[in-house]
Amino acid sequence: MLDKAANRPALPPEIARRRTFAIISHPDAGKTTLTEKFLLYGGAIQMAGQVRAKGEARRTRSDFMKMEQDRGISVSASAMSFDFGKFRFNLVDTPGHSDFSEDTYRTLTAVDAAVMVIDGAKGVESQTQKLFEVCRLRDLPILTFCNKMDREARDTFEIIDEIQENLAIDVTPASWPIGIGRDFLGCYDMLNDRLELMDRADRNVVAQSVRIQGLDDPKLADHVPAHLLEKLREEVEMARELLPALDPQSVLEGHMTPIWFGSAINSFGVQELMNGIATYGPEPQPQSAAPRQIAPEEDKVAGFVFKVQANMDPKHRDRVAFVRLASGHFERGMKLTHVRSKKPMAITNPVLFLAADRELAEEAWAGDIIGIPNHGQLRIGDTLTEGEALKVTGIPSFAPELLQGVRAGDPMKAKHLEKALMQFAEEGAAKVFKPMIGSGFIVGVVGALQFEVLGSRIELEYGLPVRFEASQFTSARWVHGPREAVEKFAQANKQHISTDHDGDVVYLTRLQWDIDRVARDYPDITLHATKEMSA
Repeated sequence: MLDKAANRPALPPEIARRRTFAIISHPDAGKTTLTEKFLLYGGAIQMAGQVRAKGEARRTRSDFMKMEQDRGISVSASAMSFDFGKFRFNLVDTPGHSDFSEDTYRTLTAVDAAVMVIDGAKGVESQTQKLFEVCRLRDLPILTFCNKMDREARDTFEIIDEIQENLAIDVTPASWPIGIGRDFLGCYDMLNDRLELMDRADRNVVAQSVRIQGLDDPKLADHVPAHLLEKLREEVEMARELLPALDPQSVLEGHMTPIWFGSAINSFGVQELMNGIATYGPEPQPQSAAPRQIAPEEDKVAGFVFKVQANMDPKHRDRVAFVRLASGHFERGMKLTHVRSKKPMAITNPVLFLAADRELAEEAWAGDIIGIPNHGQLRIGDTLTEGEALKVTGIPSFAPELLQGVRAGDPMKAKHLEKALMQFAEEGAAKVFKPMIGSGFIVGVVGALQFEVLGSRIELEYGLPVRFEASQFTSARWVHGPREAVEKFAQANKQHISTDHDGDVVYLTRLQWDIDRVARDYPDITLHATKEMSA
């Protein structure tokens, strides 16, 4: 895991001010709304567009795909960079829907921390739990935002208990809500001894802040009704007795999460959370790679591709590789070595993202996320360096859980379909398998909604109506072993064998029995459910 040793040298100031993080949550906990408000406070947009507002106003900035805008869900991770005070925030919004968990998993390899958004009424939901497990595997620091406190929410202690029990992490309150639902007035900021009051009249207004001298300050009575004030004093006293105090080191090690309460749609609690990310979030961290780790303070530039998005601009048929810079100071026009092909690449038009808007990146530092437009040279898992043959590790590809055959509506366009499918396979949107016997392709995905997204994107971006057909296969496994053994195995099991878009041999299975049979009959062959995305 990443070495967070205290004896690392201080980072150059420009790198030290970077905070690169992802937002994770169950669908509909308010993640996209929170992203909007971050951009609002970062001065990046003037008015936050609600996901479900009417007409053009509903075009939230971070959901740029047509399907996302139509459905009000995020299905692809998007990256945004903006300044907040003296800090530079690089925020990656991830899909909340479980059908897109692989995209989210890969995104979490490119960030240094995660903000977990929880719905105040629903608490810890299944997808939150899954994503949290991924963060735990990577020891990512986590900051928590409990959203929708202006609606009927659960008891504050109950929410904290649930997080501690379900996620096995210490929780320390950074703020404490005053009233819930219709009575929700705001929060007491426990870290700075301030009263934060919510303005219900204007959703884009920063909360009013009142500095107080502890909870016995008579000023409190001017702002908080007596019954709520009594409850607040009682609860905060209990919280201070029962819950651990904030330990910044423990947060950085991923053992403790500070929790802020608020209402993203009313812009409340968001600024406190952002200050928390700036203060307690980690600086850019070292990156796992072979043969050695990459430290952010190194002079030489190194970065890796964690996502490829095709056709972000359908007019230009472009592909953009999202690259997380792991070290150094990048400048536009630099020549970097593409480690997989060993060829130099001149990076002439790198872009920085502000949701769907982009601008040319004249420079970028370790911790930043830049987009490199390319025509298919860059794939997920590729490493770019100033010459050294480093390979970033730990970017996985998972075996699909659903398999279907796919055919073009027009048989004459089979070649076009192959091109479109390969594009999506390289983007990581689906697995595409070419069976050894017969024509056509088998597409594998993690969740059923991905078939729908894939079908609609192939039609929209390539003008190709397609139909998916049931497949006799239920899962896929990558085949590993000595070359002769793999070839012999493939010949003997032709009807089960296909290749993926990298040309690797894949064994398609119908039942668990198929997998057990291979283990029994072919001792030198191993079947894997994951594959390292790499060169």
